[in-house]
Parts: sequence; C-alpha cells; structure tokens
Amino acid sequence: MKVFKFGGASVKDAAGVLNLAQIVRTQGQNAVVVVSAMGKTTNALEEVVRAYAAADLDAMHRHWEVVKQYHEQILADLGLGIGVIDDLLYDLDGYLKTPPQGTYNAIYDQIVSVGELLSTRVVGVCLAQVSLPVRWLDARQLVRTDATFREGRVDWAETALRITKAVTGEFVAVTQGFIGQTIDGRTTTLGREGSDYTAAIFAYCLNAKSVTIWKDVPGVLNADPKWFDDTVLLEKLTYQDAIELAYYGATVIHPKTIKPLQNKNIPLYVRSFLKPDAPGTVIGNFEGHLTMPSFIFKIDQVLISLHPNDFSFIAEDNLSRIFGRFAQAGVKINLMQNTAISFSVVVDQNADRVPALLEQLRQDFRVTYNENLELITIRYYDQSTIERVLIDKKLLLEQKSRYTVQLVVR
Repeated sequence: MKVFKFGGASVKDAAGVLNLAQIVRTQGQNAVVVVSAMGKTTNALEEVVRAYAAADLDAMHRHWEVVKQYHEQILADLGLGIGVIDDLLYDLDGYLKTPPQGTYNAIYDQIVSVGELLSTRVVGVCLAQVSLPVRWLDARQLVRTDATFREGRVDWAETALRITKAVTGEFVAVTQGFIGQTIDGRTTTLGREGSDYTAAIFAYCLNAKSVTIWKDVPGVLNADPKWFDDTVLLEKLTYQDAIELAYYGATVIHPKTIKPLQNKNIPLYVRSFLKPDAPGTVIGNFEGHLTMPSFIFKIDQVLISLHPNDFSFIAEDNLSRIFGRFAQAGVKINLMQNTAISFSVVVDQNADRVPALLEQLRQDFRVTYNENLELITIRYYDQSTIERVLIDKKLLLEQKSRYTVQLVVR
C-alpha cells in the first residue's frame, strides 16, 4: 500500500485532474489518494465563512456562487454533469440558510471542509473512468479528533481502528485531506495545509510502503525560488532535517507530517506532478545532515513585545500566562526571545486571531508591536549567508543556535 497526496495546485483544472488520474494509474494502483481542495477553493470558502458569520448575505451568496461555478466548469471540461457533486452543494446551501451557531472556528470547519469533499468526488469519478477500482472514503468517518476546531487533535487509537477497517483489499481509495470529525459528529479540520498530515495519518495506520506528496516543484529545494534564483534540489533529507525545515516554515511540507512517518520508518517522497518520472526528494532514516545552507522566508510577520505593568520580571508565572493566552487564541509562535523585563515573539499576521490576542495580552502587560516584517531562517548558516540575506534590510532581532539563525527584518 502506497499513499499519494495531491495538493490544490495539482487539481486546479480539468487538465490537472486528468494528469492525477494518469499518475495514479501508472505509479500505484493499490493506493490511498489524499486530495486537497481544488485550486484556491479554501481561500474562497474562507470568504464565505467571514460573510456568513457577519450575516452579510449578499457577500456570502456571491462568494459561494464563485465556488459553485468554478467546480461546475471543471466538471463540464471533464464531460461530467453536476450530479457528481449536487448533494454536497445542496447540503451547504441548506447550512448557509440557517442562523450561525457555535464559535467562529466551529463554523469555519463546517464550511471550509466542503472544498475537499467536492474535489475528491470529481477525482474519484475520473479515476474510475481510467478503469481503476475506486472506493471513495469520507475522511470524516475515519479520522477521529477532539473538538479543537481548525486544529483538531487526532485520536490515534480510534483513527487507526477505523482506517484499517475501511482500507482492506486491492483498490484505489480516494479520500480528503485536512478534515476529520469529533465523536459527536461535528466536522473538524487539522490546520491550514493539513492534507500532508492526513497522508501521514493514513500511512502510519496502514503501515504504508511510502508516502508521496505531489507538488508543482521538483522536490524540496534549499530555498524558495520566489526569493532565490540559484536554488538547489535536496535529493535526500533526514527526518530530523525535514522536521526542522517544516517547523521553521518550509511550505513544501506540513510541520506535523514527518513524525508519524519517522515513528514507523516510512519514507516520504516529494515529487513533481509536472514531471512525474523525475525522482524528486526522499526523506528517510539517513545518516548525516545537510551540507549546504537552507533558507526559509516568512513574510507578513508581527513582532510583539510584552512588558510587565508592575515591578515584576518576566519569570515563570508571567510566561505561563503568556503561553496560555497564545494557546487560547490559537496563534503559533515562530520565534521567541526574553529578557528580565520583556518577552518578544514573532507570529504570522492573522486578521482573525492576532487583534483579539493583543487585547487579551493588554490585560496583563504593556504591549508594543511592529507589523509587515520578514522572518528569515537559515539552517546550517555561516556569516556569509547571513550577510547575503541582510542586504538592504534593517535587522530588528537576531537569534542563533548551533545550526540555525533566525533574523527579523524590515
């Protein structure tokens, strides 16, 4: 059993769906195929969520209509009718006619999860048309999570029981990335870009031979081509290096993906769906570490500094309150640094979460912050690599460890 994961870019149009079908037909007919929402559907559904939660019915209908027409066009280009997804559209239409109930995050998961359901319906039909034995599986019935909406925590024991029971025999299982379900039947998501994680969950539970993530890049590169012209393909990565790169923000792999695979020594391949015969990158149990610097750039960052209002210091009791606020707000810390009288963190700008977090922090601390910053992380750095990325930049904060340097710049 192999596990393949295809992201939104690979199924953004009819040609992409047909290319996926060809890859699966030639690369592995006893496989689990995990598929993300098509193209930018998740972004579009997030607009539906915002409008629905704000009771802006005109905007909600406008954004939802864009999603429907986009999928209807792909179906038409494939020579398929709307009946393939009609029930999913009907269900969400009905949901959007009811008044919002529950938290924003709970509403988010009920709506945004539809993107993966739509894409896998289309992919399942196309795989059947190339004479593959296909079984469409609803990941909500298989991946059991707690009720932490937008960041569901997996119940591994229950999930393993469900997946091993559902995936038996010789067939191609098509299922959704990113989504799960609570014990009482509410849909959850596993975090933005969580389809990679879903692939790792299935691989772990099924003791898969391998996982392949199909991307629009040749593999894992030592830098984002948007920032560097002379990027280098990393042919092999240790699990440790892959975990570190993902943790610091390398977008080619979701941070939670590697550990389940490492625990069972399952190799992870990152390959190009544009050149499916190319070897790409393999991540596994190898000796040694990278021999060249790797660069990770994160833009639209916020540097938040906290200072005690009274005569106290940033000690354990203050740190406990600070981390509690961040956890409650669901804001991930990308970098942290503390002194006796201040604690600074760098986070992604998130209009849905950061402003509310700042208000909470102001209850206990004096808060200052800078927006529109960049966070540059270099693994296996030297001074020349640092100087290279700081050209025409103003350095606001620097943090070094033995192998990694992080630079906050404007």
